[in-house]
Formats: sequence, C-alpha cells, structure tokens
Amino acid sequence: MKQVSFLIILLLVVSCKKEVKNTKLEGSVFGTSYHVIYNSEENFEKQFDSLFYVINKSMSTYHVNSDISKLNRNESVDVDTHFVNVFQASQVIYKETDGAFDPTIGAVVNAWDFGPEGKIANIDSLKIDSLMVSVGLNKVTLLDTKITKPAGTFLDFNAIAKGYGVDVIGEFLESRNVKNYLVEIGGEIRAKGKNVEKGTPWKVGIETPNFDEQQAILEAVEVNDEAMATSGTYRKFKVDSLGNRYAHIIDTKTGYPSKTNVLSVSVIAKDCMTADAYATAFKAMGIEKVTAFLKSHPELKVFFIFENDKKELETLSLNNFPK
Repeated sequence: MKQVSFLIILLLVVSCKKEVKNTKLEGSVFGTSYHVIYNSEENFEKQFDSLFYVINKSMSTYHVNSDISKLNRNESVDVDTHFVNVFQASQVIYKETDGAFDPTIGAVVNAWDFGPEGKIANIDSLKIDSLMVSVGLNKVTLLDTKITKPAGTFLDFNAIAKGYGVDVIGEFLESRNVKNYLVEIGGEIRAKGKNVEKGTPWKVGIETPNFDEQQAILEAVEVNDEAMATSGTYRKFKVDSLGNRYAHIIDTKTGYPSKTNVLSVSVIAKDCMTADAYATAFKAMGIEKVTAFLKSHPELKVFFIFENDKKELETLSLNNFPK
C-alpha cells in the first residue's frame, strides 16, 4: 500500500512539474540586431537596454556625443571602464598580430569608400599617405582615464566592440546566476551551459559565403562555454579592371586594399571580444601567417572558408575547430 501511495505522489509531482522554457529577447543595437536566449523567467530587457546605452555612449562612432567621437574631435574626455577594457585588449592584440588588428585604420577604410561591388577608384596617394601618418595604435596612450593621441588619429572599435557587448551581456546574466544562455549580436556569439529547453548543447551556424547575399548554412558547430566570432569579406569588396576582387581589408602598413582569397574566418576563444578582434586580424593576415601564428596560440580555434585557384570553395579547420 505504501508503495502504491508513493507512486501516486510521484506521478502527481511529475504531472505538476513546469515545462522548462527559455526566455528569448531580441532587438536592435550597434547598427545590427541582437538575440539572447537564457534559462530564467526574469525579463532583463530593460537591463540590456541600459548596458547597450552605456556602451554606445562610450564607444559608438555613430553617436556624436559619445566619448570616442569627442576624442576623435580632440576634445578632453575621461573614458569609462568599458572604454578602458576594450582599449587595453586592443593594445594586446595589436602587438600580438604585429599591427594586423589596428583600431586606428578606420579613417583609411572610410577613405576607400568600400561598398558592395564598388569599383576600385584612383584615390590620391597623397591623401592616403597623409592619413597613414596618424595610423598606429602604438601612437595612442592611456593614463588613468585620459587618452593621448595624435590630432589626426581616428579611433574606431567597430572590429571589437560588438564582441565586447556580447561579453557584457553574458557577464550580466552570470551575475544573476543564469548558468545557461546564448548571446548573439550581429553574428558574434557567446554561450554557456546548454539549451535547457531542448536539452541539447548550443549549436550555431556558419554561413556559406554568397556574393548575391543569399543566406545558407555551411557548417553547424557546438559552442560550449566559449565564444565565436565570424568575419566575412564577401559582402564588402571592390573589383579592379582585371576582375580581381579586393575585400575591405586595408593593409595597415601601406593604407591600400589587400587582395585575398579568404571569404570568411571564424574564431572560437574564451570570450567574444577576443574572438571578434582576432577574426578581423586573421582576415588581413591570410592563411599561411595565421597557421604559423596559431602554433603559439592553442587557445584560439579557427575555421577558414576560401577560394582555391579554380575559384572553388574550400575550408580549413585549425587548432581543433569543432566540426
């Protein structure tokens, strides 16, 4: 009789147990979209919006009154913790990549006016040379909360700030004891735990490079307690008179576009800020240099999609990038 009573109680407990549901939030930020999935009933949309506001106020070049816009106008500014975090990480990756990652190259990129399938124009070499004088993150210093830089240096954290924003949201969720989440901003991703609603690991897709902007998934990979960023070169490019395609990769040593066969590079790292910055740097470095670089950086996993000599797509996984 006791056994029967226990079974009845167990059935009642099971039948009354709530179905596990994730909370899903999405919106617009940093000129793109965000999606956050996490295992909690609390709605953190207001908190997310507040965090996004603070990051934009610090580092958005699209906001005329942001700290970075004021610095680019050579106004005196006390930068906040977010700016310091991104600046110091940028310094490390700038040195590690021998300047392939350089947040001061933005003015030169803008001068080339990259757009979808734009034609290579005869830009005045004097203009490029004059802009290059102020390029180099080593020319910018931080003391406490003050930035010192040459008057012509234009700072732009576009290639690292999205990843940093992903980390800020992830760290906020962890501070609220959320152990299972996936944060995505403009394709940059950070994941912890698992998808509790489905009972599966977090899976994310890597797009097939398509010059006609059609979307298709080439690979789906598991991301476990780490972050992934992807940088593509197939949406912004120019074509010269011989039909050679130049992606929006500016050689930080010369100020001129670099020809490349790399169409997409995905990087998995411990945090999204790091993955985001290295994905940008690896586009410029190319496969051979990255392969050599990764021998001393086992913490970075990399996946290349590139065109071979026959204009066929090939892929290359390095440092045990998941398949």
